[in-house]
Amino acid sequence: MIGHISFSARTAAEAVAHNKLRAGLTSLGILFGVASVIAMLAIGKGAEQEILEQMKMLGVNNVVITPIIEQKEGKVQGDGDKKESKRFTPGLSYLDADAIRATIPDVAATSSEVVVNSVITREGLHRSGKLVGVDSSYLRVMNLHVAEGQPFAPMHFTAAAPVAVIGQGVKSRFFTTSDPIGRSIKVGSQWLTVVGVLEDRKVSSETSQKLGIRDANMDVYVPLQTMLLRYRNRAEVTQTEMELAAKEHNSGSANDSTETDDQRAEKRNYNQLDKIIVQVGRSEAVPAVAEVARRMLQRRHNDVTDFEITVPELILQQQQRAKTIFNVVLGAIASISLIVGGIGIMNIMLASILERIKEIGVRRAVGATQKDVLAQFLSEAVMISLAGGLAGIIVGGILAVTIERIAKIHTIVSPLSVAVAFGVSVAVGLVFGIMPASRAARQDPIVCLRYE
Repeated sequence: MIGHISFSARTAAEAVAHNKLRAGLTSLGILFGVASVIAMLAIGKGAEQEILEQMKMLGVNNVVITPIIEQKEGKVQGDGDKKESKRFTPGLSYLDADAIRATIPDVAATSSEVVVNSVITREGLHRSGKLVGVDSSYLRVMNLHVAEGQPFAPMHFTAAAPVAVIGQGVKSRFFTTSDPIGRSIKVGSQWLTVVGVLEDRKVSSETSQKLGIRDANMDVYVPLQTMLLRYRNRAEVTQTEMELAAKEHNSGSANDSTETDDQRAEKRNYNQLDKIIVQVGRSEAVPAVAEVARRMLQRRHNDVTDFEITVPELILQQQQRAKTIFNVVLGAIASISLIVGGIGIMNIMLASILERIKEIGVRRAVGATQKDVLAQFLSEAVMISLAGGLAGIIVGGILAVTIERIAKIHTIVSPLSVAVAFGVSVAVGLVFGIMPASRAARQDPIVCLRYE
């Protein structure tokens, strides 16, 4: 049996080698189809891994609540006599986070975040950065891990201690030759003792903006109580702030052109918190918790919509759906290429029967059976298809790398995709080669020998 198969394969290889150009052109359709399959599976695998990594960065089942700092208001059309007075709202506060955690049953934890633009200074070096006040559950909810030192202890929160956990970027710029743990760094007007350094986590600006996550590498984290007591508590208006506001109003410098957008937004921001992250215990309860939290905050804020709620999981699902549609379209194109390639193989094999009809007659006359002729022509079809498939795997791998570099789409060529492409190429050869091979096997040897 093995000898019979090897003889058919050798005969098929000789026939293919005799017409290299024709066989190469015939296999082009298979080549492009398999290359498309490889690229499609590589894009799909890369998208899946990217979404899983984003889910890991976001934390599991999180709902993000952020304040709307500036409201756009206009005149009510059609009713000029009635004027609706602007309703007071306390803004997003720590009490909101406590109410959500205490009231909604499916909430596993809530975490608060306050961000202040500041200047980081140490040993003559200084640069702008963000100071982030967080509560005790923040690192766990946001899936941030401490690589060096320790996270904040409970006593740091109760005592509003001047301690900090810094990102890898802060460490590399301000502690190039020394261990940062236990050393001091000045942020704004306060000296803080570094107790921990976060793991390096690379997040693109596009991803962080779309998903509402922070790039922790250049941030300095402090306990929330430290932020509110030692730096800024927007829920309280101090005498200094009132004097500064009056001075700016009288001097007409409220719209100073030298101010950055962040500085102007900071002046207008009356919210005590910049973000509340709600961690939900069950994934199926995420939409319901988001809706209940929206209604609760609407009621607590006197029916003023000064906040927005984002469900990152839904954003990722929409992104996954879009990429799935793209993969389906690419798969359809690959299928069409494979079908066209298979039809090309069938066409060439049918033409080959007429060219080699005398050869068929001679083989039958010297004792070859119909199965022998069938095996020979079927082997030729599979060999042409397999050659196109192997070349397609190489081209598909190159195409996946090219897509990743040019389109900035993460791709992964897995062994499974290579195995699928290899199997598809063999299947196309078998399916589209069976009819020509069967037709060749059914030829009458007497007619074949007399064919001119």
